[in-house]
Amino acid sequence: MSDQPTTGKFPSTTTTGAPAVSDRHSLTIGQDGPIVLHDVHFLEQMAHFNREKTIERQPHAKGAGAFGIFETTEDVSKYTKAALFQKGAATEMLARFSTVAGEQGSPDTWRDVRGFSLKFYTSEGNYDLVGNNTPIFFVRDPMKFPHFIRSQKRLPASGLRDNHMQWDFWTNNPESAHQVTYLMGPRGLPRTWRNMNGYGSHTYMWVNAQGERFWVKYHFHTQQGMKFFSNEEASAMSGSDADFHRRDLFAAIADGEFPSWKLSVQVMPYEDGKTYRINPFDLTKTWPHADYPLIPVGTMTLNRNPENFFAQIEQAAFSPGNTVPGIGLSPDKMLQGRAFAYNDAQRNRIGANFHQLPVNQPKVPVNTYMIDGPMNYHHTGAAPVYAPNSEGRTWSDETGAVHDGWEADGEMVRSAYRLRAGDDDFTQPGILVREVFNDAERAALVDTVAGSLSGGVREPVLGRAFDYWKSVDPDVGRRIEEKVRSGSAPQPAEGMGEA
Repeated sequence: MSDQPTTGKFPSTTTTGAPAVSDRHSLTIGQDGPIVLHDVHFLEQMAHFNREKTIERQPHAKGAGAFGIFETTEDVSKYTKAALFQKGAATEMLARFSTVAGEQGSPDTWRDVRGFSLKFYTSEGNYDLVGNNTPIFFVRDPMKFPHFIRSQKRLPASGLRDNHMQWDFWTNNPESAHQVTYLMGPRGLPRTWRNMNGYGSHTYMWVNAQGERFWVKYHFHTQQGMKFFSNEEASAMSGSDADFHRRDLFAAIADGEFPSWKLSVQVMPYEDGKTYRINPFDLTKTWPHADYPLIPVGTMTLNRNPENFFAQIEQAAFSPGNTVPGIGLSPDKMLQGRAFAYNDAQRNRIGANFHQLPVNQPKVPVNTYMIDGPMNYHHTGAAPVYAPNSEGRTWSDETGAVHDGWEADGEMVRSAYRLRAGDDDFTQPGILVREVFNDAERAALVDTVAGSLSGGVREPVLGRAFDYWKSVDPDVGRRIEEKVRSGSAPQPAEGMGEA
């Protein structure tokens, strides 16, 4: 048996040497249905990915956060019965902000997507909303996620970041165009965490007290105003203060300048999800506000710094699978994959009983049949450790249709989502470039991308990158190619996608 990797068209295998069926598509019920638990190849890929590194988080290693309160100021009970979203409710919470690609010691002002992770300690248990400072993401199938993160990390030989590797992945996966456009634009360099928006990114389900279901997207708009670094400012700050964003948040709260965000949601009627012209569960797409306008919900305010960074921030564990009554998941394949992967990553990083740490404990009583394991100190005494039992300890046994589910029918397939009338990879990033960015931001985008492509990107990836950007916007793509071909592109700076 050879330990050497095989190149060319030889198919990939599992770790046991059996042929791997697909490294691009997870196993679902029909093209748009849920991922099935017996997709062993996907589960093995994610479980291994979660254990590739030790101690620090695999993505989102560099970050910080603070505690605060979320106050629901509007009546959205017609959409959800969740206690934290009932008018007048005030819920303790924790927020953690981060970069995706950099390690613990990397500058937090590098060009990168920012994590925007929230934990609400509600009266019905903990609810985690784990998103980014952009409303979309690079890929829409979780089978691709480990490959994406590796492409943004370091080369196996030199241990260095590599523009060619990043663009090779992006241009081989054109669904990334919308997020890459956000990344290369001003939102890739927020001036502070206080000056950026946050998004749930995924589509979630809300369920009201009558059992009616809705699809929702979360939007947290900063009340400090959106502000950004230029490439030059961010590069200079990376050299002078690698912890600038962490320092800024801590200092602002210590000085009584409590940052806040207004939460609004887009709500889509349940039946619209079946026929809307854009797949509403595709994480690379946004919903046009003209079709589904923002509905105000409440305000998030961060007002308390951690007393111990390691105990309260580094050991904080988030998962989009942590929901409460009135909130559910959706057919978004990425969301389903993350619902498994995040808590599994925490079991590897912190330990099997990470949920017992004070920062992760809910404020309500817990009655779980998960027992023992390292550092198990919230035990159940002599109570039965199995269910059902005859000794008086309660257990759950609901049957039938679930309140936060959806129907799915079809044979098991490995496939991309079924295309709808408005589903393509370049229309929305093109709108972002032409209708949202101003002339100065378009010029900066051209410089940023050209600088990145001039940093060692080779053919055939370079040619694909030019075509990629011409598909986003012909004029922007042409200007990028001209700068690279003429040798007039700015020198790239360090960071994801480089600055």
